[in-house]
Amino acid sequence: MHMNTLPPLLSDRIIERAEKLNTTLLSDAMGCTGGMDYQIKPVATRMKVVGTATTLSLKPSDNVSLNDAIYAAKEGYVLVIDGKGETSHAYLGELLTRAAKAVGFKGIVIDGPVRDREELETLGFPVFAKGFVPNGPLKLGGGEINVRINCGNVTVNPGDLVVGDADGVTIVPREQIEEVFQKAENKLDYEKNRILEFTLYEEKRKRGEHQEPLKRRS
Repeated sequence: MHMNTLPPLLSDRIIERAEKLNTTLLSDAMGCTGGMDYQIKPVATRMKVVGTATTLSLKPSDNVSLNDAIYAAKEGYVLVIDGKGETSHAYLGELLTRAAKAVGFKGIVIDGPVRDREELETLGFPVFAKGFVPNGPLKLGGGEINVRINCGNVTVNPGDLVVGDADGVTIVPREQIEEVFQKAENKLDYEKNRILEFTLYEEKRKRGEHQEPLKRRS
């Protein structure tokens, strides 16, 4: 397997800001882009992940290079994997997921299926995948780590910000993070104010109080 240098981890401050946002706000801040294919979802609904991308390009259905990448890992990254959209074989299951957790990965995102669903749900380690299939992986090798990849129809570079939640996964290019954060944080404030407005309007309506019609905002 060809291994390039790991990107530097994003700062704690960036991670803390990202944890206050979500995939939808970040996508909206990028003009409704950056979100991966709808099939890539957490194996359990409440799983969330925020972190720095380390990338892996695999041959379809291969997990030899995935093993190499996990066992050579350093703590603090999210492993984002281009499985070429292959869905006939699972790329990983309980054992590799436990290994990823043990070495300090924050989560795994893969454009392909996994297996051992019940065990992965119980383990609680964030895994985002295209679904589940019993068939195990093939042993092909020849992957590349820390190269530009396509995962779920989104370009991912080593060092990009990865955010995953119940809606899926959004990638924020490293060089755009500050600009995207400002827009997303502004939208979050707007949504909080709008929700409060809706709540107060509903309370007054239930009390039978007269009020102006609720207005749409752009």
